[in-house]
Amino acid sequence: MTFRRMAAIAAAFMTIISAPLAMAADAPKAITIATEGAYAPWNFTTADGKLDGLEIDLANDLCARMKIKCTIIAQNWDGLIPSLTVGKFDVIMASMFITPKRLETIDFTQPYAVDPSGFAIAKNSDLGKLGISKEKFKLEDEAAAMAAIEKLKPLLKGKVVGVQSGTTNLEFLKKYFGDTVQIREYKTTEQHDLDLAAGRVDAIFAQQTALAATLAKPEFADYTIAGPGFVGGIFGLGTGAGLRKEDKALKDMFNTAIDAAIADGTTKRISEKWVHTDVTPVK
Repeated sequence: MTFRRMAAIAAAFMTIISAPLAMAADAPKAITIATEGAYAPWNFTTADGKLDGLEIDLANDLCARMKIKCTIIAQNWDGLIPSLTVGKFDVIMASMFITPKRLETIDFTQPYAVDPSGFAIAKNSDLGKLGISKEKFKLEDEAAAMAAIEKLKPLLKGKVVGVQSGTTNLEFLKKYFGDTVQIREYKTTEQHDLDLAAGRVDAIFAQQTALAATLAKPEFADYTIAGPGFVGGIFGLGTGAGLRKEDKALKDMFNTAIDAAIADGTTKRISEKWVHTDVTPVK
């Protein structure tokens, strides 16, 4: 082997072994994570002003695994992506679905949760009498999903449905039920919950775990989650942490931590604590 070839191999080897060191040097030692703080039980603000919920517990666990200091703050939903891109904070953990549209502006980690969306409605309504279904329809399976949607339409005809603005839940309603229901948009899910309790809307559409938390309150004793859940398609790949596209080292760190939390059952434990079901993504 010539000296020149040996030198080239040695240089290549040094490049390989130094790559992780370069990434480690680029990795932040402290970050700020933004959440909405108004989407119980995923993230919410307690009576004494503290942030709590599934994503708060998970964020703290991931930060401990990454060995970085994390500050978690609340940010209005409609300001999350714009504020991330201008550097107000570093990461979004706010039950945000990974969708092609959002990926045009920001990047995401791998999913840390998958949670179907569905309807909550009065128990004595046509849809409410059916009760909740364990079926989950992937919108990519167009034939099956559309068959399920067409069965729901007559049961929702003319109803006023509340939904949070700027969400994939709103996009879903517009696309699949825009010709069937009257859609009423709200800045937060807490607002449409209040209108459901007051009878100002007939139903609300959100993630089923959030609906379950809402309906557990005494004022919603006459309401139920009804019909199947919907995932995929317009809802994207699941719920992930949003980051700026250039923060590749931070993304790698989060993905490694998410993998570890899934592998050792932490994600399952946290989700069962808060939403009484396992929302861990299937690998």
